[in-house]
Amino acid sequence: MAQIKVGTASWTDRTLLESGWYPASADSAERRLGYYAERFPLVEVDATYYSPPAERTAELWAGRTPAGFTFNVKAFSLLTGHPTRVSALYKDLRPETEKKNVYPGDLPAQAYEEVWTRFLSALEPLAEAGKLGALLFQFPPWFTIRRDNKQYLLEVRRRCGPLRPVFEFRHASWFADGNRDETLEFLRKHELAYVSVDMPQGHRSSVPPVLAATADLAVVRFHGHSDKWTSKDIYQKFGYHYSDRELADWAPKLRELADETAETHVLFNNCYRDYAQTNAAKLRDLLPA
Repeated sequence: MAQIKVGTASWTDRTLLESGWYPASADSAERRLGYYAERFPLVEVDATYYSPPAERTAELWAGRTPAGFTFNVKAFSLLTGHPTRVSALYKDLRPETEKKNVYPGDLPAQAYEEVWTRFLSALEPLAEAGKLGALLFQFPPWFTIRRDNKQYLLEVRRRCGPLRPVFEFRHASWFADGNRDETLEFLRKHELAYVSVDMPQGHRSSVPPVLAATADLAVVRFHGHSDKWTSKDIYQKFGYHYSDRELADWAPKLRELADETAETHVLFNNCYRDYAQTNAAKLRDLLPA
């Protein structure tokens, strides 16, 4: 069986710090990351979605974690077509506009290209240290199964190379009405890694929990099953704690998925208090070392 790495989608969330999961001795950013990395081999950086990272920050992450530790980094919102705060853009690339949020088309072509260049180059310290696992491209609910969207997946792969992008969809069209086979075949043909999800169903953004390996890396993200999924309060949206029974049911499925690929990453995104950390620890104990 290929290696399964289990981790969480945050190690600095405010409610996590308040939960008591960290001991009093983990009283700095360096010590908290070190404490986390002693317990899990993998973490997802979510903050890079809201604001592109600085190269110095990536250097610190690499230096504060042991050999073999892996960071998955979430792509900056502009690069996945989400509305992006003007204030989050690099100062010299901000367009003159009254808008608070912009989309890729609101930037001059040269500025958009520069965002890509700076975002990727800032991650070089992690890549050089062998600690950059994947770049998570989580697309918005309006990113449907269309030809131009498929071409954008190929464009992302080209732009990111040799770094490894992975793709999470949040529109049911990718798997509805018989599209499941078409989607998975396209991803496999082009060796694009699919991000499987466990999430609430029945919403515009809902994607079924299809476990599939389409490249040399499989990624599974657990979002929880909050009955307040549409809430704008992220703690209501993701405030779900998986039961031991649920995790026990997932373990054999994840082992089967791991047999299909070289490496599997499992990440808990139910980031409220220590929900993700305790669930990740429980699942880790249910899986082979």
